Amino acid sequence: MVEQPITLEATVKSDLVYGIEKAFTEEYQAYFLRQLKTKIYTQNDVRDRIRELERETGLKSGVIYVSFVKNSLTLPGTRCQTPAIPAAEIDRRFGYQASDLSSEPEKCLQKTDDQLELLLITAEGNPVLRRVYNANRAEVLAKIRTFHRTLINPRSFDDKEHLKPAQQLYQWLIAPLESELKANKIDSLIFAMDQGLRSLPLAALHDQKNYLVENYSVSLVPSLSLTYSRFTNVQSFRLLAMGASQFSDKEDLPWVKVELQTIINKLWKGNYFLNESFTLENLKAQRKKRKFGIIHLATHAQFNQGAPENSYIQMWDKKLGLDELENLFSEPSVELLVLSACQTALGNREAELGFAGSAFQAGVDSTLATLWSVSDQGAMGLTTEFYRQLRKTPSKTEALRQAQLAMIRGNVRIENDHLYISGKRIALSSQLSEFGNQSFSHPYFWAAFLLVGDP
Repeated sequence: MVEQPITLEATVKSDLVYGIEKAFTEEYQAYFLRQLKTKIYTQNDVRDRIRELERETGLKSGVIYVSFVKNSLTLPGTRCQTPAIPAAEIDRRFGYQASDLSSEPEKCLQKTDDQLELLLITAEGNPVLRRVYNANRAEVLAKIRTFHRTLINPRSFDDKEHLKPAQQLYQWLIAPLESELKANKIDSLIFAMDQGLRSLPLAALHDQKNYLVENYSVSLVPSLSLTYSRFTNVQSFRLLAMGASQFSDKEDLPWVKVELQTIINKLWKGNYFLNESFTLENLKAQRKKRKFGIIHLATHAQFNQGAPENSYIQMWDKKLGLDELENLFSEPSVELLVLSACQTALGNREAELGFAGSAFQAGVDSTLATLWSVSDQGAMGLTTEFYRQLRKTPSKTEALRQAQLAMIRGNVRIENDHLYISGKRIALSSQLSEFGNQSFSHPYFWAAFLLVGDP
């Protein structure tokens, strides 16, 4: 059951946007121990941002705020916030003092009866507020856990077990807004999500006919207030690709070499470095030599529970902690960071904050990363197709959508010792040919990839 639109004055609805933006923004700043002078967006700011994105990309866009709220007409945003810290106790150089943060951030999880509420903002027209009465926090998070399990560990790649939770989640999260999305001819959905929802593989939600990505491009923001206020077209930028195919304490990634070589030699201008040359020192040295607007890191990465330093990107000689990413790519600026082999502690609040806040923490416009460790071949297939599509469109989220569609439709596959990406056939080495043919149409391969930040 979905309640009819809640009629509120425009000024109150504007406050709702501000309240959610403020709550989400402060949650990320507290997690990363950073206090930025960030303007908190109002409804009008969000609309201006949508109009700019529509001008730059040609895609009609809608922002969907998804929150769990008490049964009232107020929308205070997330139920899980670190208590406010008096201004006098904030270190202006480094943000919040670690000792000032709550030592029990998970206590908020006990409020399981909060109901699901959706707020849609488009460039024109009134905001749409929907309360989903038959979906409380406990029910939604339980369904997401089932969805994760059926996607990540399918009994076979022909298995359709994931469709039942995918369809239920669609009914809760998308169906209540479907008529407005169609009336506004929306092409691109930008989600700002409450805790527990930020690791949801949105592209694989299902309306009983199609996956969500077959109808819309999809992206995630921590909050719009934490994204850059101007759109950047990355098509003219050089790409620095680095990665590791061999590890002493982790599973090897034998397809990384093909991934890097294909991207740089066949798809995008730039340079690549593999294994011993994949070090933090070389990364910094290459960025000093010339500007790279895109950084592609093909290696194991982990978004774990706990503080940001518990999450990391594995380089050849060290683990680069998420806390060390702060402003690593800000000067010279990087517009897109791609992490093609991430593993996220799904359902954990801090891991979700690390994943969804990765662009904000790294100081980049956008991050393309994976929610779970997709097969080595699958990551290579999607990322190579992504760059091929990105040459055609200024929208990163639309390029990702087209790459995911190519996998669903079988246009990206491994067959007879060749990698097929739309319009191209690439011969594989004898070492890789032993892996055999591989279809990538199951969402296990493509739904893990999610664009975070500027679409």
